[in-house]
Amino acid sequence: MKKILANRNTYLPSGELVTIFGQNRRFISIRWKLVSTYLLLIILTLLLINSFISESMRINYVTEKKMNLLAQGNIIADRIISPIREFNENDDYEPLVDLMKRFSKEIKSRVMLLNKEGIVISDSYDVLTGQKLDHLEVQEALQGKSNARLHNLKKYGRTIYVAVPVFLGREIQGVVLISSSVEEIHQNIARTMKRFALLSLLSIFITGLISFIFAKVISSPIEKLTDRINKMHQGNLEQKVEVTGNDELSNLGNAFNLMTTKLALVEQQRKDFVANVSHELKTPLSAIKILSESLLHQNQADVSIYREFLKDIDSEVDRLNRIIENLLRLVDLGKNSLELDYQVTYVNYLIENLIRNLKPLADKKNISITFTETEKIQIKLDQIKIQQALINIISNGIKYTPAGGKVDIFLYSEYEDVVIKIEDNGIGIPKESLPHIFERFYRVDKARARSTGGTGLGLSISQQIIGLHQGSISVDSELGKGTIFYIKLPKSIGMGN
Repeated sequence: MKKILANRNTYLPSGELVTIFGQNRRFISIRWKLVSTYLLLIILTLLLINSFISESMRINYVTEKKMNLLAQGNIIADRIISPIREFNENDDYEPLVDLMKRFSKEIKSRVMLLNKEGIVISDSYDVLTGQKLDHLEVQEALQGKSNARLHNLKKYGRTIYVAVPVFLGREIQGVVLISSSVEEIHQNIARTMKRFALLSLLSIFITGLISFIFAKVISSPIEKLTDRINKMHQGNLEQKVEVTGNDELSNLGNAFNLMTTKLALVEQQRKDFVANVSHELKTPLSAIKILSESLLHQNQADVSIYREFLKDIDSEVDRLNRIIENLLRLVDLGKNSLELDYQVTYVNYLIENLIRNLKPLADKKNISITFTETEKIQIKLDQIKIQQALINIISNGIKYTPAGGKVDIFLYSEYEDVVIKIEDNGIGIPKESLPHIFERFYRVDKARARSTGGTGLGLSISQQIIGLHQGSISVDSELGKGTIFYIKLPKSIGMGN
């Protein structure tokens, strides 16, 4: 049997049974999970409802039966007062016997009359006449309290006993005891509950059918999403899912589409980055190889020629070093664990030091650098990294400004931000190139950039550094007139460090 090795997050299209870390785990569709959950909920709900209805019907019917029998008992107790007087005077119980039997037929229950000693004077069933009964109901009735209780008898089943005292004047002369079966009530309830059970089964079937349809509606987008993830796992990152509706699943689909778009963009940027790095490294290496081969093929050459070739080789090596250093900076800036060394800094003094360091470069082209400050500004920032970002921008302004030009730097506050404005009157940037100038290895004019020693990484590094400080950088430029960079840093930067 072929084994399929997979990690816990890998989806395999080879079947429902997959091997994960050596353990067999059977795939259970979310559709069936939803259907089974719905069915379980409806079954439990119907069981509770049926139980509640059954118990409520039983309690209501039994209570109603008790009240009815108590009312009948009181009526009988009132109607036998005269016959009891005659019985006491003549000691003739035949009229009472006939009366009890007639009452028994009227209320369809067993009726007994007991004297005040608890002895049965008359029993409509002619079974207990002359016997003494010590039932709790009889004892309470002899104390003047009407009562009714439900009993579960082995011979007769569920039976209600009702006992009502018989008063002659204010004296208790006896007790009317009524015994009535409630088995018929329970049989009626059972028949009713059978109908409810059939209705419940029909409800479960309809609910199961509807829940299966809804579960399919819910699971279908998830299955499509899983299929797209499988294709992404195989290397095809350009996957999209169709998004319909406005719910959590549509939000999931939108998030997936955004993620795949971002991944595809990152993958394309990675490919472009590798291609650009290869190209940038290949160019100076090719130049070094050509120069070195030219020297090797020179049998006899003047020392000045060797010196010129070696100078070119040294220049290409310096360029290689700059590319590698910038790449290392980008790698460091991209690390999640990177921590900035925030220090309280006067931004005015930091810019003045930068101008002092860059002035020799500007003087070579007779370019003036001016600094205008409206106030002394002190904030927390990583001095070394901010210096690197500003050096990249200011040195670019010097490089791409013709001789005799100028680079003006302004420092001021704007609401909750510190703004550093760097303006030059250089060659400017074409409008179509402005959205791309912060991309790695992007050059507006590749030939001019190589002649100035640029690597195409400086502005990308500056943008990342400013971003790490929760700041922003923007640019305005007009071809032939100059460029303006706006750097905004929040005044509250580093307050949490």
